[in-house]
Amino acid sequence: MKTVQYFSDDYLRQCSEMSPDQIVTFLDQFRLIHAKTGKSKSRLISLKVDETLLSAFRTQSELLAVPYQTQIKRLMRDWLER
Repeated sequence: MKTVQYFSDDYLRQCSEMSPDQIVTFLDQFRLIHAKTGKSKSRLISLKVDETLLSAFRTQSELLAVPYQTQIKRLMRDWLER
């Protein structure tokens, strides 16, 4: 069962007075907090990648002694945190 959240009238009024910049800042901080909270469940995906690109990426990852899938996830996380 999902939890129900109740917000006070004061809180809702305060939120309605936020500027677009304040809303974006809040959402960005929220995203960063949740991106760093522990390890979440992984999901298997299927992705078509150009063979030469994948081969070069895997070779570069091997040279850095980093599993290539781990490197893909790092790049995704880094991109989201920018």
